[in-house]
This record gives sequence, C-alpha cells and structure tokens, in this order.
Amino acid sequence: MPKQEPLTESYFYILLCLYKENLHGYGIMQKAKELSEGNVSIGAGTMYGATSNMMKKGWIEEILEEAKDERGKRLYKLTEIGKSVLAQEVSRLENLVTNAKSIMEN
Repeated sequence: MPKQEPLTESYFYILLCLYKENLHGYGIMQKAKELSEGNVSIGAGTMYGATSNMMKKGWIEEILEEAKDERGKRLYKLTEIGKSVLAQEVSRLENLVTNAKSIMEN
C-alpha cells in the first residue's frame, strides 16, 4: 500500500469507531466523543463529508439495515483497505511518540 498522508483526528476516530462494529453516522459521532473523552467532536457536516470521501477511497462501505418502519438505516462498515489505513496511521503515531520520548527522556 502506498504511503498515506496523516489522518485528521476526525478521520482517525471514524475509522477507529468502525473497527469492531458497524455504526450509523450519529453512533460514530457519539462513540468518537466517548473514545476521545470529549476532545473530538465530529459535527454532522464533517461526518457527511468524511464518510462520503472515505467511501470514494474504499475505506468504508455503506450498508442498509432493515428497520421495522420499512425505512432503512444507513450503517457504515470498515473495509480491509480501511483497516490497513488505520493500522498504518497507528504505526505512524507510535513512531512519533517513540521518537519524542527518546529525545525528551534523555
């Protein structure tokens, strides 16, 4: 996989939220706020733009969940490409922290 640009916090948390479960947009926004202890708040406009862009890149897929009222709820699912992008970003961040600690602790 080619080297990715660093992810924004919003993109990072959207991918992270979808790592273990499929969620709808509002669920992602709530989980991101919870995981970041309130430090990351994804607004509806950001959420719409980010999910649209990530679907174009093949990082996430939209699936339709059956609903009792016959209107489907849009859920987002992380793809294998999305998992790889997230893993690459985590590795990049770990490297940054390792480098910073090696300088700051000596």
